Amino acid sequence: MGNFMADVDPKAGLDRVDGKLKVTGAAKFSAEYTPDKLTYGIVVASTIAKGKIVALETKKAEGAPGVIKVISHLNAPEVPGYNTGKEPAKEPTGDQPLRVFYDNKIYFNGQPIALVIADTLERAVYAASLVKARYTKEPFNTNLEKNLAKAAAPKQDRATYLRGEAFAYKNAPVSVEAQYVLAREVHNPMELHSIIAIWEGEDKVTVYEKTQGVKSTQQSIMDTFKLEEKNVQVISKFVGGGFGSALRTWPHSIAAVIGAKVVKRPLKLMLSRDQMFTMVGYRPYTWQKIGIGATSDGKLTGITHEAVGETSSYEEFTEGVVNMSKFMYACPNVNTSYKILPVDLSTPTWMRGPGEATGSWALESAIDELAYKLNMDPLELRLRNYAETDPERNLPFSSKYLKECYEAGADKIGWKKRNPAVGSMNDGAWKVGYGVSSGTFGAYRDKATVTAKLSDQGILTIECAVSDSGPGTATSMTELASKTMGLAPGKIEFQLGDSKMPEGPTQGGSATTSSLGSAVYEACGALKLKLLTLASKEGSAFAGLPPEGVSFSNGEMSLLSDSNKKISITDILKQNNLPQLELTITSEPGKSSQGFSMYSFSVHFVEVRVHPLTGVVRIHRAVAVSDAGKIVSPKAAHSQAIGGVVGGIGMALTEEAIIDDRYGRYVNNNFADYHVPVNADVPNIEAIFINKPDPYTNPMGSKGLGEIALIGFAAAVGNAVYHATGKRIRELPITPDKILG
Repeated sequence: MGNFMADVDPKAGLDRVDGKLKVTGAAKFSAEYTPDKLTYGIVVASTIAKGKIVALETKKAEGAPGVIKVISHLNAPEVPGYNTGKEPAKEPTGDQPLRVFYDNKIYFNGQPIALVIADTLERAVYAASLVKARYTKEPFNTNLEKNLAKAAAPKQDRATYLRGEAFAYKNAPVSVEAQYVLAREVHNPMELHSIIAIWEGEDKVTVYEKTQGVKSTQQSIMDTFKLEEKNVQVISKFVGGGFGSALRTWPHSIAAVIGAKVVKRPLKLMLSRDQMFTMVGYRPYTWQKIGIGATSDGKLTGITHEAVGETSSYEEFTEGVVNMSKFMYACPNVNTSYKILPVDLSTPTWMRGPGEATGSWALESAIDELAYKLNMDPLELRLRNYAETDPERNLPFSSKYLKECYEAGADKIGWKKRNPAVGSMNDGAWKVGYGVSSGTFGAYRDKATVTAKLSDQGILTIECAVSDSGPGTATSMTELASKTMGLAPGKIEFQLGDSKMPEGPTQGGSATTSSLGSAVYEACGALKLKLLTLASKEGSAFAGLPPEGVSFSNGEMSLLSDSNKKISITDILKQNNLPQLELTITSEPGKSSQGFSMYSFSVHFVEVRVHPLTGVVRIHRAVAVSDAGKIVSPKAAHSQAIGGVVGGIGMALTEEAIIDDRYGRYVNNNFADYHVPVNADVPNIEAIFINKPDPYTNPMGSKGLGEIALIGFAAAVGNAVYHATGKRIRELPITPDKILG
């Protein structure tokens, strides 16, 4: 599966270094540790959307077999971090997470209201069913569209943007104006969120947590319980998928740490699948309105993008829904606005592709609509308005090979061979349609630190407190170190997932390879320089040579001018009586990146089949083309490209978390009714990488891939459905009822 440009062959890439551990069950995930005297916690959730608890009946649960404790707001110990001033705050301030077991207030249906702790999981589950709450209910709102007028600019964000004239599209010779809706999506990784908390005394705690940010989780626990860094250890060796749901420390995790301290024994807490819908975030329901104007020959004159997204009533959540519209196309007049509406649900969070995936659905659908109104090829319209430099920041791009993406993808999908007329193509009883869409996401780089140890046995060990939520971080870093250091991959061990290791970035925002990879690259460079220094004794063939005069391969250092003159790195260490070389390197962005606008780009082409009698939509082919700089690890990149498309299929066709607004409760909080894409939904996915290095992002020339693998895909599907049927669907997911309606 997958076709690549000649210099990116996934078959030549490194197999996952943790693959065997995972498929044999030897990899330990957060819930699989078994400390002595382990107890089990089950969260009891509220059954109303808003109000107050007036009575909490726990006696039956407390008297059930094996129950050790039932914790609620009635008996929870004081949590130091809940103190926001001289006195405890009466309610959240609008920028705070939910303070679990703090008071009797209910902010959403499914809110944690009690924690039942027992000596076995089964006993904890049974006892939790015995806890009953009585409430006073208050009026609530879980419907965004009925309350759009109440939306307001966020406190934390610049809410509006203007370049040129606002609403200029209204004066254009040709224009489109349309509203687009994205339903709530839930991350639903295979691994349920879980945590084991172990206290040693009153001020030292170790947690095994499902997290995408080992150090950020450590900081959250430090802040909440007012502990020193040395007394909080977070371990997350393996993560069974995150997609953004593990980017923060959620209330259930704090509840587990509280519970373990109360019972003075290790405590394990794992959420149930239905609790994953309410306790660890979701992609928020978002309403958007796009207006685009152009001249009759297709030159854009104005873009207006307005968006309203959800947040919770107790915490402000924002994302970059309108960001892409500011710079994606060369257009003199652009204005955007982004507002949020507090609803009585839990706080949303970033989901793969964050706001850009949401915004691209509207922008790229509207571009397609304009193309058909102009009677122009949708690909030609995009090329005619190609932005050579960033019109938002008035800066050159550090690199941009989006034109190459369009060309490679169009060739692979057979874009020019299609009949461009709407509804003109058939395959038996099925209508055939082609669609295209663009995507983009910032090419970010953060600070990262690694410790590298090279032993006299030729083993290189690299350590960093980063986690791996699925993209294959250990594999890509091993492959990078192997190529940079000239060592076989089997001689390299990349260790991660422990807060005691050097500080690494949170895995999110497509920045891990750029950030961590830079530190690994620089550490290998520093090791090679040390080895050259050690080998440059008087009379040596390497004496006085600059670093550019030697090369490293097969565990040896050799002269570039004479490859027969070489020495193994193990011999260098042994000759200098050194059991190992060790160094710690911190890498962060330098001045070379200043003055450039840095983005990754993608193009998605799809071919769909639509059944006119049943409304069923099938993705027949998908071509994902990425401008992600130099590809560091081909197999890992291939997996990222495929995974992004699979997530995009869910966004486009199947995933919708439905709330019954009468109760503020999910009605499809399970895998039977909430449909994530399965094998039958996924076609052959062809991945293409332009594979041209970016000169300014980092030493490897790489750019982020994880987000752009999904961003834009949903619009490509919607555009293909229109080409097949003439039916323009503006609300995701595209389900049979909308095709037939």
